[in-house]
Amino acid sequence: MISLKSLILNKFIFLNSLINEEIVLSQGFSFESLSKGIIGIIILILITYLISKNRKAINWKAVSIGLFIQVLLAISVLKIPFVQSIFESAGKIFVKILDFTMEGTKFLFGDLVSAENFGNVFIFSILPTVIFFAALTSVLFYFGIIQKIVKVMAFLLSKALGVSGPESLSVAGNIFLGQTESPLMIKAYLEKMSKSEILLVMVGGMATVAGGVLAAYIGFLGGTDPEMKIFYAKHLLTASVMAAPGAIVISKILIPETEKINSNLDISKNKIGSNFLDAVSKGTTEGLKLAANIAAMLLVFLAFIAMVNYLLNGFGEISNLNSLINSKTLYEKLSLEFILGYLFSPLMWLIGVAKEDITMMGQLLGIKLAASEFIGYIQLASLKDVTSVIHLNYEKSIIMATYMLCGFANFASIGIQIGGIGALEPKQRENLSKFGFLAFGFKGHVAELTPTAPHNLQFPPPNCSIYILLIF
Repeated sequence: MISLKSLILNKFIFLNSLINEEIVLSQGFSFESLSKGIIGIIILILITYLISKNRKAINWKAVSIGLFIQVLLAISVLKIPFVQSIFESAGKIFVKILDFTMEGTKFLFGDLVSAENFGNVFIFSILPTVIFFAALTSVLFYFGIIQKIVKVMAFLLSKALGVSGPESLSVAGNIFLGQTESPLMIKAYLEKMSKSEILLVMVGGMATVAGGVLAAYIGFLGGTDPEMKIFYAKHLLTASVMAAPGAIVISKILIPETEKINSNLDISKNKIGSNFLDAVSKGTTEGLKLAANIAAMLLVFLAFIAMVNYLLNGFGEISNLNSLINSKTLYEKLSLEFILGYLFSPLMWLIGVAKEDITMMGQLLGIKLAASEFIGYIQLASLKDVTSVIHLNYEKSIIMATYMLCGFANFASIGIQIGGIGALEPKQRENLSKFGFLAFGFKGHVAELTPTAPHNLQFPPPNCSIYILLIF
């Protein structure tokens, strides 16, 4: 029986056969990549340490355990068949739910959802996924299924890393829920939470993605190919799970806990809906709002990017920068992508990206930071296409980008958290406002770049990563 890995390799090879250029597959261990990984860990942890509000209080034991957990998860996903099968099975469930969503979408839009006739139209093929997953999540929450899973994961995080019960519940909940929905489970504790706990709640929200949005990413990156959907589902799920200990590690360096922690793991009694139908109705309504928000956000940000690029291109023509850029770089003209690519390229080199891809990877991180992860994935879909004029050269880079973009860390999230969590507990609004940029900058991105990325393996996992030393 042909394995998933073989199928994916064959797809890469088939695509490569159509054109002269090839996607370079991972080559295995090298001293250079190991060195980069170690340097990356040291520098990024050092940066976080220098920004820390209380360096003397940092619990380095917990930090080390958090890093170890991420490495262990990475090895498990890569090397242990049983763990691999768990993530692949979970990925298949997500893909199957995407198929269920398509049935409802076909009824509403008919042939408009046909990729053969109209291509992969975002508003018809992707956004309905967000609505259905929101309704499904609401039902699972109503029956207490999500709470039970979250409680088990929170217990493990709390015991392993020494964090409080409420904040571990929030971080674990973020794997399944959004950055404002997860705090609902700890609403009763928000008022008395310390600054360290509030920061972790914010950092955890920015580090992960909600299930509905995750499903949308899977559908978008995988297109109409079931095997590619499972491939991206596995990696995106891994990224979201591994972001939890990453969030704890970074936030506890930034603001270490100095107060007595609350070990209580009781979930606040918040039910979505009075009955099953009410839960479905409310989930659907929230999903519709989210889908509309995503659509509006994409429209506006893509339009803004186009406008900025138009102005930059005009300046490039007048100053003769365009011809210089065209002759000396892989870009054709002065653009936002060019500026962001070179601005973040040193960081991309630091985390182990091949020098041929560092500017394009930097471009993706910059776009995600300034706009949203959705915009980043839209550009990734183009950059992973070997038929595009500008595309990523290494399979490793494509996978690392998938992990790097998986998270809510962008400027808009600061306002979302201040408004959403602040509405649940107004007394914490001052701390939320104070820690907004701290959570965004250092968790959102350092921790997204922190979980392991054994990028020289055939299929590198977890969150792009500072911990690229896991390269064997």
